[in-house]
Amino acid sequence: MKKLGYFFGLVLLSGAGWAQVGVSEGYVRATPPMGPNTAAFMRLQNSGEQERALVAVLSPQAEKVELHTVLEQDGVMQMREVERIAVPAGETVSLQPGGLHIMLLGVKQPLAEGDEVSLELRWDNGDTEQLTLPVKDIRHQAQAAHGQHH
Repeated sequence: MKKLGYFFGLVLLSGAGWAQVGVSEGYVRATPPMGPNTAAFMRLQNSGEQERALVAVLSPQAEKVELHTVLEQDGVMQMREVERIAVPAGETVSLQPGGLHIMLLGVKQPLAEGDEVSLELRWDNGDTEQLTLPVKDIRHQAQAAHGQHH
C-alpha cells in the first residue's frame, strides 16, 4: 500500500454549506533552539467555482499569527507579510518553505516533533476552519538527506 501523507480537512465550519477549500499535507515546523517563532505549511485546494482567500489565522499557542511570502529584493530573499493568500477556483496553492506560509510569532512554549498546533483559518467569505497540525522537526530530515550525499 502507498503511504498516505497527513490529510487535515475541516473539523468545524461556521457559515452555511460545506467548505470549498480543503487542507492537506499540513504541518508546523519545530521551533529552533532559543527561537520564539516558527511557520506552518500546507496545501490549499479550492474545489469551488469562486476564488477564496485566506485572510487571517489564529492560534492559542502563539502571540501573533501572520500570512507571509518570501520575495527577492536586490538579490536578497526577504520575508514579507501579506494581507491575504488567494486560492483561485479549481486550483491548489502550496504554502511551503521559501514561499507563501503562515508565521507563528511569539510561540508560548517550544514546539518539538510529535507536538500538535491548533490553528483557526479565516476565509474572505466569513468561513472558519479549525485545524490541528503535527509538529515536524525538519532539521533532522535535512541532516539525514545531506548525509546520504557523499
